[in-house]
Amino acid sequence: MSTPAAIDINKIMKLLPHRYPFLLVDRVLEYSPKGSITAIKNVTINEPFFQGHFPDFPVMPGVLIIEALAQTAALLTFTEAKQEDAIYYFAGIDAARFKKPVVPGDQLVMVATYQREKAGIYKFHVKATVDGELAAEADITCAVRTKGA
Repeated sequence: MSTPAAIDINKIMKLLPHRYPFLLVDRVLEYSPKGSITAIKNVTINEPFFQGHFPDFPVMPGVLIIEALAQTAALLTFTEAKQEDAIYYFAGIDAARFKKPVVPGDQLVMVATYQREKAGIYKFHVKATVDGELAAEADITCAVRTKGA
């Protein structure tokens, strides 16, 4: 069962350690624990990476799209319960594909679908769309550890 409009930027900032310019999720639209999560990133020309990433034709770097998707997956992991000292590490990526450039003015709609978890290692299928068109997708692996472990 999905929970609509469940996570705003204030709660996102409590769940994720990232801050400007590396917090890449603006809002969660809906989620289903151990199911899937849908979040958005509003892409603006004010993003600092546009100054150097093709200034004459600004394009959001693919690695940052994948990072935004990993942050979305982290939010799904933490929707049930987050230990106070938990840290979420991006541990692996497979089958990454980039299909459409993401440019200023786009709204990146990101979906992370839970696949499995074992011993704090999580697997997700992630995809990002713009205006209903696939921009990127991948299978990612993430690990939850406690600080200092």
